[in-house]
Order: sequence, then C-alpha cells, then structure tokens
Amino acid sequence: MTNDSPRYSPAELAAQLKTGLLSFPVTHFHADLSFNEAGYREHLSWLSQYDVAGLFAAGGTGEGFSLTPAEIDTVVRTAVSEVNGRVPVIAPATGGTASAVAGAQAAEAAGADGVLLFPPYLTEAGQRGLIEHVSTVCRSTSLGVTVYSRANAILDDVTVAELADRNPNLVCLKDGVGNVEQMTRTYARVGERLTYVGGLPTAETFALPLLQLGYSTYSSAIFNFVPEFALGFYADVIAQDRDAVYRKLREFVIPYLDIRDRTKGYAVSIVKAGVNAIGRGAGPVRPPLQDLSDEEIAQLTALIGKVK
Repeated sequence: MTNDSPRYSPAELAAQLKTGLLSFPVTHFHADLSFNEAGYREHLSWLSQYDVAGLFAAGGTGEGFSLTPAEIDTVVRTAVSEVNGRVPVIAPATGGTASAVAGAQAAEAAGADGVLLFPPYLTEAGQRGLIEHVSTVCRSTSLGVTVYSRANAILDDVTVAELADRNPNLVCLKDGVGNVEQMTRTYARVGERLTYVGGLPTAETFALPLLQLGYSTYSSAIFNFVPEFALGFYADVIAQDRDAVYRKLREFVIPYLDIRDRTKGYAVSIVKAGVNAIGRGAGPVRPPLQDLSDEEIAQLTALIGKVK
C-alpha cells in the first residue's frame, strides 16, 4: 500500500461505512499509562472478526485526545498492521488547522483508509471559518474524510452543503449534537451525497429515531465489550423492530446510562471499564478522565453478565 493508492477511494469508503455498525476501539494502556501494544493488537484482532463496517483508531472512545501525535501515529500504524485489510481503518485528525492537516497526512502515510476530523480545540469559530478549516484538511489528503459536528464546531445545513460541493473527498458527516431540526435540514439539503453517522454518546439510545433522518449507522462504544449484543441491537434498529429495541434499551442500555451519567467523562471511562470487566485487560484511563469506582465496576460487571 502506498500513499498514492489507498485501499478505499473516498467513494468506496462512503459506501462501505453505511453498510454496518462502526467500531471505535479503546486504546489499551499499561498501569503506568504507556501504550500497551500487545493488548491493543489482541483487542483489534478480536473485534475485527465481527461484521463491522469500519474501525476508528485513536478516536474519542480510544482516548485520542490524551495521546501525543507520535502516539496516535503508533496506534494507527498498529491498527493498520493488525487489522490487515479486514475492515477499513479510520485515523483521527485533531487540533487547529495546521495540526489537523499534519494528522491527516500522517494518517495517509500510516496506511489508514480514511480520516475522522475532530473539532478544533478550545476556540469557537463561525461557519465561514469552519468551512475553511474542513476544506483545508480535505485538500491535504487523498483519503475520504468524515467530519465530526459537535462541541465548538457544529456545522449547519448550509455549511455542510458547501463543504460537500467544495470537497469531493468529504464523504461522511458524524453528528454529535442530536438537533433533530438541523439534522432534518441537512439531509433535506444534502441528501445521499454524504454518509451520515450517529455520534452521540451511547448512540444506541438514538439509533432508531435517527434512522428516519437518514442516519443508517452509528458509532458503537459498547461493541468493545458486548459485540454480539451491539450487533444484535443494530440489526433490530435496521429492521425497525421497536419491541426488540426498547426491550434491549430497558434491559441493558438505560441501566448502563445510569452508571455513565454519574461523572463527566464516564462516557469513555465506562467503555474501558467494560473491556476490563470481560477480562481483556485494557488498563486505566488517562487523566483528565477518571476510572469508575469499585462499586460502579461491580454494577457494570453484573449488568454485562445479563446480556453475555
């Protein structure tokens, strides 16, 4: 594989991502918070045996925000090597425009199949500035780009339409806001030009209603530790089996949310705790996140036991 010939063209990546559930694996750490490559490889090998449409390395669930650029490169290269073409690997681009460009180019050099563009850190920006930010990153790579609309980089429908027109390799919009009116406006204006991914925390909660808004897939964090349940839930959503979806929400997802919502940052911490609970040794989270308490881990472990 070379930089000039990615495994997936942008159009092929867009088509692939909408075919199934998306996996956002945790990043494994040793007790001293250094990267645990062997544990991460084992986890990727396990997850990539399941029928998922894409694997997003060093994303939000993977604590990409706590990794240095060099560590992100190591994690992405490890994922590309371990997955070895079984599913596309999407790498992150983060920070301000120059940093995001460097991340996108590093992703391409590492052999990734696409880029997930995160919001720039800290600063607020208007829609014109966000258009230039996203477009600059898209121009810097031949890979297909997924843009994450959330936090300080919420893209309105007019902006998304212009970005889609200006950037042929912008292939996907990941929504982390859940504004139904804005999502409806965006799909009405842009339509099937983009693939749409649900990106709210514990996206299973929103998956069924968002299906009606053109969001055919979503990022599943719980796939990290209950992959069969996550895939079954996704199948129920696609089949629009309301009874099955709401039964599984009552049995697992909502009690899971009750633990997740106790502390800020637990949306990530609880996923790593779940991986540890099934004995796959993901290690601790890095600050500023905090690990679940012993009592919360016991509650989560018992909850997982009901659906495994």
